Amino acid sequence: QVQLVESGGGLVQPGGSLRLSCAASGSIFGAMEWFRQAPGKQRTLVATITRAGTTHYADTVKGRFTISRDNAKNTVYLQINSLKLEDTAVYYCNAVDLMDGMEYWGKGTLVTVSS
Repeated sequence: QVQLVESGGGLVQPGGSLRLSCAASGSIFGAMEWFRQAPGKQRTLVATITRAGTTHYADTVKGRFTISRDNAKNTVYLQINSLKLEDTAVYYCNAVDLMDGMEYWGKGTLVTVSS
């Protein structure tokens, strides 16, 4: 059974940093992504990393967010620096299962940026 579990969210002041983790289990995964959904807004793509390590970022987070992964641990990370109020959102992990081609989602972790 495929499962994705995010962790690392919390309350942080503007300018602070957080490291989010997403532990995937139950299969082998290709591309892994982080999305976020702010209150009252649609879920949007934040960053992507392929199994080989190629990365892509949304323009709004370039230079502040870094996505990485550990294939041996089936885990993807999102380092978030210089947090802004507008980064407040639930952050979701998404992964493509290489065995069946399906996409799977975690339940999300809440990041709140507030002074």
